[in-house]
Amino acid sequence: MAAACFFVVLPFGAQAACSDSQIELRGTWGKAVFDVEVVADPAERAQGLMFRETMPRGTGMLFVYERPQTVAFWMKNTLIPLDMIFASEDGVVRKVHSNAIPGDLTPIPGGDNIMYVLEINGGLSEIYGINAGSEMRHEIFDKEVASWPC
Repeated sequence: MAAACFFVVLPFGAQAACSDSQIELRGTWGKAVFDVEVVADPAERAQGLMFRETMPRGTGMLFVYERPQTVAFWMKNTLIPLDMIFASEDGVVRKVHSNAIPGDLTPIPGGDNIMYVLEINGGLSEIYGINAGSEMRHEIFDKEVASWPC
């Protein structure tokens, strides 16, 4: 992960350039930017954030699937509480699971037709107001279907 990280709430109309190392979220609550590590292959997705003892507040991990699908996560070997933000192929948030419990083996279903999952520090989605219906954008999203394209 990059050493520099930040979380910014910008006025709703403000634009930032898309980046492969950052994800933007927006909604009626405002706008947020997180530095992200992108994991797009099965081995990287399986490892996820396991065994990491800390994660800076303005960072996260973006899980990218080859196609929309039904997904569920768990917290095996994960040492920090996380919020999981599940989004469809168009980048629209479909579900937010807040404060997943470290080490818990209970499946956390994200729903059907999920293409992206953003993990951030536990509690941040509630603090910032990130909810179902919020939009994400990132360079890896297909510009032809993204609700908020780069």
